[in-house]
Amino acid sequence: MNNAPIGFLDSGIGGVTVLKPAQNLLPDESYFFFGDSANNPYGDKSDEEIIARCDEIVNMLVNEKKCKAVVLACNTASAKAAEFLRGKYTLPIIAIEPAYKMVHDLNPDGFTLVMATRGTIESEKFNRLYYKYNNNKTVLLPCAGLADLIEQNRQEELRAYLENLLCGYAGRAENVVLGCTHYPLAKDIIKDILGEIKFFDGAQGVAKRIKSVLAEKDLLCGSGKQGRVEFVDSSADEGMRLKKKERFFELLGKY
Repeated sequence: MNNAPIGFLDSGIGGVTVLKPAQNLLPDESYFFFGDSANNPYGDKSDEEIIARCDEIVNMLVNEKKCKAVVLACNTASAKAAEFLRGKYTLPIIAIEPAYKMVHDLNPDGFTLVMATRGTIESEKFNRLYYKYNNNKTVLLPCAGLADLIEQNRQEELRAYLENLLCGYAGRAENVVLGCTHYPLAKDIIKDILGEIKFFDGAQGVAKRIKSVLAEKDLLCGSGKQGRVEFVDSSADEGMRLKKKERFFELLGKY
């Protein structure tokens, strides 16, 4: 039994959509979630900037918070920094990725939209996945600024953004891959615009992967008691940190 927390890294609070399935599957584990809103969005940064920042955060999660595993709950961080981090640190590092293979497995003939940051779409990691499972009915949609609108809960601007981005696909799209952990928080609006669609994201797969990796390494808590969740935001403004924390736990409670 290992009571050390599982660390979560995200560019903001979007990774709550990954934490929630993990918490549901492993309720007795404790979690430490670091939202790096001071450096959000990651999708517009260079590879070197993302790797350096993720390295700094993981170092804190390992050496200060004594985390037994780290989850990269940000698709851009996963695409750009996972390989480097796994080469440097010995603890398990579990990385989310766009759930494009799920389309291949479950609805391969459907017209598919992949919504992600430009950094994710242009990454070598995603392109390997895409060309391996390409159904030749897929449109890649880089969504610059979308994660920020969701992060800041700017609902009117968010709807206008999505209507402009997606209106041409209404009635055509069958599958939507949500390639950023913020995007599931906008599912209702996306569905309003596109109609009946199937959503795909990697959160459930990450939760199962966390459990299997921890079991393999004999790191599961197994206390039988509800674990705790700690949230820290990197904003320099105390008021902003409090707002982020309030919204994070609000979303964790209802997502």
